[in-house]
Amino acid sequence: MTGAVPGPGSFRCCECGFAVALTALDEVPECPSCTSARFARASLFDTSVAGPARACDDEDREWLEAVREDLDSPGYYLAYRDSDRVSVMPLAYEWTRIGRSLTAQIRFDDPTIARRHAIVAHQGDVVRVLDDRSLNGVFVNGERVEWSRLEDGDELIIGRFRLYFLQCRGIAAAERPSQELVLERL
Repeated sequence: MTGAVPGPGSFRCCECGFAVALTALDEVPECPSCTSARFARASLFDTSVAGPARACDDEDREWLEAVREDLDSPGYYLAYRDSDRVSVMPLAYEWTRIGRSLTAQIRFDDPTIARRHAIVAHQGDVVRVLDDRSLNGVFVNGERVEWSRLEDGDELIIGRFRLYFLQCRGIAAAERPSQELVLERL
């Protein structure tokens, strides 16, 4: 590939296989997975997948616990961090679209995210994530899935972003009785 602006299409990192979708004027990015800058045009029929994703680390656990303590309204949420900014999105509708499209409820303006990347379906007490024909796929707890039921604390990897599914039962962490108090009452 020559030049910094390759034109529209799908590209895979030559080092690790991570896929990105570029528009006509996008410059070739640094690979979010391995930081390489070498990409080759990808086939629509290429089904190879980048390596397994990392698990939630201690730094993620710290900000997630802070988010949990701040939640006091019962419901389901997706939380993610982009640099130093933490975002928490309530899953208020039956269908929540995630992608680059302007119609997505959770929108990421990033070449590693498809316009229609994933859908989170919330029906009753069941919440599922569905891959919406994305190039990079959807990973739940490190495994690529077409769809998966979500449980509290699950990690979703969508493009270069790590989102965490949280369920709040309506009692803030600061108001919860400690384990010692519970034992004394018994």
